[in-house]
Amino acid sequence: MKLFYKPGACSMAAHILLNEAGASYQLEKVDTDAGTTETGAAYESTNPRGYVPALQFEDGQVLTENVAVLHWISEQFPELSPSALDNPLQRFRQLELLSFLSSELHKAFSPYFSGKQYSDTEQAANLAKLNARISQFDKLLDADNQFLLGNTFSVVDAYAFVILNWSNFIGVSLADWPRVESYVAGIGKRPATQRAMAEEGLAA
Repeated sequence: MKLFYKPGACSMAAHILLNEAGASYQLEKVDTDAGTTETGAAYESTNPRGYVPALQFEDGQVLTENVAVLHWISEQFPELSPSALDNPLQRFRQLELLSFLSSELHKAFSPYFSGKQYSDTEQAANLAKLNARISQFDKLLDADNQFLLGNTFSVVDAYAFVILNWSNFIGVSLADWPRVESYVAGIGKRPATQRAMAEEGLAA
């Protein structure tokens, strides 16, 4: 299979997870502004909506939308998904968290990558919303658990890391949320994360 990605974008969550699983895959970088891939192909032929990620399977079928791609990975590699043997709600907790991450936390970072010029008032509102969402995320962390759904690294942790790591690119410190800062730092040290960041040109 082939993962279409943009360096540092939400597609990096799938990239990290495929590394975690030891999956066999190829990478193809996408220039979403130009609408082309690194091979010169028109990306709209893969994903008509033009954004990443897109996961292309050996039979040519393509899966898009980050939540769908991450859910598919969790189904294919159960070690990256919380066990539902003792708690059937765990799989739905995963969907619950993916929904929050996608619609709230991810969205709160969007203004910083839009290329739009904001007034001082708008910038303050954007930062206030971002801080509120990070505070909400902070409350999801449990001192008794290493990760969001217990002590097993799962698809939600990969996605959360990618989003929160964007703070490094927009000059927002996580120091006001020490649990969040520690959580992000821990995932950043995982070999699969470091490999993905290196492969995307974001680390040595």
